[in-house]
Amino acid sequence: MKNFDLQAWVRPNIWALKPYSSARDEFSGNEGIFLDANENPFGGKNRYPDPHQRALKKVLSERNNIPVDQIFIGNGSDEVIDLVYRVFCEPGKDRVIICPPTYGMYEVSANIHNVEIISIPLNDEFQLNIDSILSQSAKCLFVCSPNNPSGNRLNNVQRLLDEFQGIVIVDEAYIDFCDNQSYTTLLPQYPNLIVMQTFSKAWALASARVGVAYASKDIIAIMDKTKPPYNVSRFNQEEALKALSKPEKHAYRVATILQERELLKDALLQLPVVRHIYPSDANFLLVEVTDANALYEYLVTQKVIVRNRHSVVRNCLRITVGTPEENKTLLQALEAFPLTGAAELQPIVR
Repeated sequence: MKNFDLQAWVRPNIWALKPYSSARDEFSGNEGIFLDANENPFGGKNRYPDPHQRALKKVLSERNNIPVDQIFIGNGSDEVIDLVYRVFCEPGKDRVIICPPTYGMYEVSANIHNVEIISIPLNDEFQLNIDSILSQSAKCLFVCSPNNPSGNRLNNVQRLLDEFQGIVIVDEAYIDFCDNQSYTTLLPQYPNLIVMQTFSKAWALASARVGVAYASKDIIAIMDKTKPPYNVSRFNQEEALKALSKPEKHAYRVATILQERELLKDALLQLPVVRHIYPSDANFLLVEVTDANALYEYLVTQKVIVRNRHSVVRNCLRITVGTPEENKTLLQALEAFPLTGAAELQPIVR
C-alpha cells in the first residue's frame, strides 16, 4: 500500500490516547527495595511482570531478525485481534473483511466492537476471491494462512498487500507446519501489514496464552499504548522463553507432527467412512466423511474428541494430528464405526 498515512487509519481517540504509566514503566531495574507498585512484599509471585516483555522480544528479535520495536506480545493472538479492532475500527462506522470458512474470532471480535463485517467466502478450493475483496472498501482485512479450518495456504496474498486500501492482518498461527516463508519478510515493503503468530501450536504452549504480532514500529507503538499494562504474566513469558531456548525440541516435535500427518492421511483414506481429505499445511486435517454428526457423536462415546465442522464445511470433521499412540486409537475407533450400507464407498479424488 503506497502513500500509507497511519494516522488516517487509526481511530482519532486512540491516536490521541495518553497511555497508562505503570510503576514498571517508570523504573525497570531488577535490584533495590521495591515500594513503588503497591505489591505485597511477601511471596515469590508478588511482583508485577515486565509490561513490555523485553526479554522475550529480544529473543524473538534475534531469532527472526526483526527489530524489537516491531514486535508486540499479546495474551494469545485473540488479544492481538481485539486490539486491531480497538485501534483501527470505529464502532458503528467502520467495516472489515473476513473470508470464511476461517478462524471464528475475527467475526466474534467484530461483533463485540460493533464493526460491520463484509463476508467474502473462499472459493471451492478454499482460496481467496481476490477481485471480490478488492471491489470492497473496508478498514481491515483478515486472512489466515495456512487457513483454519481448511488447512491450506492462501494464494495471492501479496496482491492484496499491493492493492488493498486498508490494514491487512495475516494470521500465521500454523506457519511452522508449512514450507512457505513468513510474510514477516515483507514488513519493510508494506507499512499496512500486521502478521500474527502464536506459541499455542508449534511451540506447544496453548495454555500459556502467548501471541505475537509483527508490524511497523509505528503500528506496534500504537498497540503498545492501547493494551492493558500487564497483559502477559511473568510465568507465561518465562514459559515462552524456555520453549525458545530449546529449538531442537521444537524442530523434533514439528517434524514428528508432519510425519504423523501424512501417515494419518494415508490411513484415513483407506476407511469407507472417509470421502475426501483436503490438502493441509497445518497440524490438522479437514476430513469429509459420510455423516459428520453421527461420526462425531460416535467418537465421543469412544472418548476420542475431534471438531465437528459440519456447520461450516458440509460433513467435515477437523482432526488434529496427535501423538502416534493417539492417532492409532483414533483409527481403531474409526475402523469399528458401524457404517451401514456405505461400505462400498471409495474416497473421492479431487
